[in-house]
Amino acid sequence: MAKIISLCGLICTGKSTYAQRLRKEMKAALLSVDEITLALFHEDMGDMHDVYVERAEKYVYRKAVELAETGIDTILDIGLWTKAERDEARAYFAQNGVEFEIHYISVPRDEWFSRIAQRNAAVKAGACEAYFVDGGLAEKCLALFEAPQEDEEVKWI
Repeated sequence: MAKIISLCGLICTGKSTYAQRLRKEMKAALLSVDEITLALFHEDMGDMHDVYVERAEKYVYRKAVELAETGIDTILDIGLWTKAERDEARAYFAQNGVEFEIHYISVPRDEWFSRIAQRNAAVKAGACEAYFVDGGLAEKCLALFEAPQEDEEVKWI
């Protein structure tokens, strides 16, 4: 059976770029929650954002298992911000008999803020389709994110 790799990390740390590189190297499918939610709702989700993201994550998990059952490796561009989410993902894929890895991507805080500014400029210019990260969202991300601990089964990128 094929392998599923999920990415872990804050927004603007390079997960999507890394996912594209892995996709090409492995000739794998790529499923992105941001891509799905932006295609369906743009940034107009309002108070339903977290609900839609959770639904999209469940959908990509199911699709990843389907792809694995047919022999297709899959990259999940998700985030897995909390230990609980990472544990749930591991349990889900183990229950479904699928080989699963988590790759963690991190950048120094100054670099992170620089990348946010670059992304926001690209979003404003219409050069990319991604979430605009204002100060409130950046702070929310920092408050919610739980970096993997060394004892977790995570590949550090």
